[in-house]
Amino acid sequence: MAEIHELSAVELAQAFARGELSPVLAAAAALERIERWEPRLNAMYRVHRAGALGQARAAEARWKGGKPLSPLDGVPLTIKENVYTRGDPAPIGTRANEDTPPQAADAPPAARLREAGCVLLGKSTMPDYGMLSSGLSSLHGVTRNPWRPERNTSGSSSGAGAAAAAGYAPLHLGTDIGGSVRLPATHCGIFALKPSLGRVPINPPYMGRVAGPMTRTVADAALMMAVLSKPDARDFMALPVQDIDWEIRAANPKGLRIGLLTDMQVGLKVEAQIKAAVVAAARALEKAGAEVHELKSFLTPAMADGMCRFFEARSYNDFVQLPKERQAKVLPFVAEWCSWRARDFSGRDVMQAYGQVMAMREAAIAACQPFDFVLSPVSPILAYEAELPAPNNDPHDALPHIAFTVPYNMSEQPAASVNWTHSAEGLPIGVQVIGRRFDDAGVLRMSLLLEEARPQQRPWPEPA
Repeated sequence: MAEIHELSAVELAQAFARGELSPVLAAAAALERIERWEPRLNAMYRVHRAGALGQARAAEARWKGGKPLSPLDGVPLTIKENVYTRGDPAPIGTRANEDTPPQAADAPPAARLREAGCVLLGKSTMPDYGMLSSGLSSLHGVTRNPWRPERNTSGSSSGAGAAAAAGYAPLHLGTDIGGSVRLPATHCGIFALKPSLGRVPINPPYMGRVAGPMTRTVADAALMMAVLSKPDARDFMALPVQDIDWEIRAANPKGLRIGLLTDMQVGLKVEAQIKAAVVAAARALEKAGAEVHELKSFLTPAMADGMCRFFEARSYNDFVQLPKERQAKVLPFVAEWCSWRARDFSGRDVMQAYGQVMAMREAAIAACQPFDFVLSPVSPILAYEAELPAPNNDPHDALPHIAFTVPYNMSEQPAASVNWTHSAEGLPIGVQVIGRRFDDAGVLRMSLLLEEARPQQRPWPEPA
């Protein structure tokens, strides 16, 4: 029989319903797992031991009384540090905000998960301002990859990715504005969904910014989406409420048109093992009856640079408003990244960058429109060194590895990372599934199909 920490959210919920397992035992097992791994991984900003056990006891009483709040009542989870939770500070990964006060209220995703009875184990780590695809933070230190602790988790949902792979809990909530749930997912060998913009209400909302599930299985992510997609008036960019069936079944591949995009021709070159994994996933779908067609790159260097300049201008605006003594506490790499060009930007420069972002949005939607789904790499590279803020350690070229992920934030399309295989040296390799705008359930169904079709997976990593 599997150990408690190995059980999925679906399996835990079934065990709770049958009275075979207590939420208190599940919470205790999760906390023990964190205690064993955390000195090595550094995936958690705060651990709420007493609070989690208290929530678990309340969930246990509800299950015994036959009145669970939801199928997820009593299931342990972690929430990324920047998603506000009542009573917790949200320093957004930077030492510049190390004295920020506790939040007075839950953000929408945290509120929905708490209302569903989930047991909050604590808050996971992230890099400064979430503007690095790395596990390095001036406040939290280095978050490490459970598969190879000397390697990077990527980011910015770095702690969530590490925690999921290490078995801290079956459910983890991250955020994504350029790849921040999908990049940790591919490097940590888990599943993550970046929903359509507005599908999961958040506060504060922003162009491209979403919250999404990070789990070991597609089914667990679907369970989370049933909760997370409930309405919240605080998100003025939220989609209209839709009656979506989140009880996901694998897609029927017969007759589906699949676009295969293996070379974006912008940013870092795709490593051979990663391209081979994406092609193998596409061929598995083709063998099952799908039509696979090559998709040429739609991204130009001007679009990619415009996206970088837009992010730089946004972050520099935040950075320059800090007092000098706080600016000095920001990770030097991030401070240089957001300042080196943006300090001299004119209004025209910013609007030109924004225009390229909109061109990227238009190009992504047009390129994907002929297909039911598109498959691509998530990251062009395998997990790099843990201590590095970016693959090439260059603040003047800090985001060369997000070319396959960031377009779909701007186009508002749902996209997921499904682990397909591992490299020769044992590092996970994920495949990205991109759907048409608002087809979140379709992306989950296609992801489940790939999950069922993929090669046998390696055992999850264990602490030394």
